[in-house]
Amino acid sequence: MSEEIRFGLDTFGDVTVDANGERLAYGQVIRNVVEEAVLADRLGIDAFGVGEHHRAEFAISAPEVVLAAIASRTERIRLGTAVTVLSSDDPVRVFERFATLAAVSNGRAEITIGRGSFTESFPLFGFDLSQYEELFEEKIDLLAQLLAERPVTWEGRLRAPLREQDVFPKTESGPITTWVGVGGSPESVVRAARYGFPLTLAIIGGAPERFAPYVDLYHRALTQLGRPDLPVAVHSPGHLADTDEEAKEQVWPHYSAMIARIGRERGWPPPTREQFEGEVASGSLYVGSPETVARKIARTVGRLGIQRFDLKYANGSTPHELLMHSVELYGTRVIPRVRELLAEQHAPAR
Repeated sequence: MSEEIRFGLDTFGDVTVDANGERLAYGQVIRNVVEEAVLADRLGIDAFGVGEHHRAEFAISAPEVVLAAIASRTERIRLGTAVTVLSSDDPVRVFERFATLAAVSNGRAEITIGRGSFTESFPLFGFDLSQYEELFEEKIDLLAQLLAERPVTWEGRLRAPLREQDVFPKTESGPITTWVGVGGSPESVVRAARYGFPLTLAIIGGAPERFAPYVDLYHRALTQLGRPDLPVAVHSPGHLADTDEEAKEQVWPHYSAMIARIGRERGWPPPTREQFEGEVASGSLYVGSPETVARKIARTVGRLGIQRFDLKYANGSTPHELLMHSVELYGTRVIPRVRELLAEQHAPAR
């Protein structure tokens, strides 16, 4: 695709610490996320996404409310999720909330749907984890029909049927852009193509180029299904500072504590500094100075042929002030430099 590369920022509303290392209140974390988004809009960054979680270390459980607050203070940046856990939500309510967000933001709403890497929402909202796959399959089918904004007749096994049901509000700006977030399942890639949704690859570890077969599979599936080509995005974690060493030293204690906490739940070994350095050097951690991170993003864009890169700029309890500087460097120095590097890659040989 010849479409110009777009750049976004993602956060889960990680609960951060102050200058004394004390945890901030959830309300302050959410207000800080709004300020980070306002800065991103002012810098001309294309998109801002907030994740849905229902855990102690994340402040955002109602993404659309946070996005509506951001919409009231921004002008152009697109506002979406990273991700909406569709399996434990109701597609009708998802449509209604995002159609409302589209209204208050003048058409800037996006959705990224996924099954979620955390499962707290299933018991919280009364869903059976044994139906993990079936819930997502049924709900993505219903949401796809609702997004057409016509009366829907639909029947599944796990939800009450609909008969010529219309859903409101209608959008003024056309269908809400809806991405499918995928962590590396070929079946999920093909499903996104089947429903005609753009694809977001969550690449949070290992060499990014190992996802090239998924990008190829997606485009082949679109072709075989007779659908037009659609964009592919990558979502990966990272952190920026003035120098490579500063960036690593700033984020390591917060990143390692976050990975260790999740790892204890999932049976992973404790993270090591060596592993961290390896991910920074050749994996999917975009940590460093603007030049280092720009070159790494440009390589990922070139190797995967993607149309959008979203940096998950919040990593564990990294303080808000460091996040603001990271956002500033991303907007003012990384994005322009990536564009320069990509232009150089595509410049005709003399």
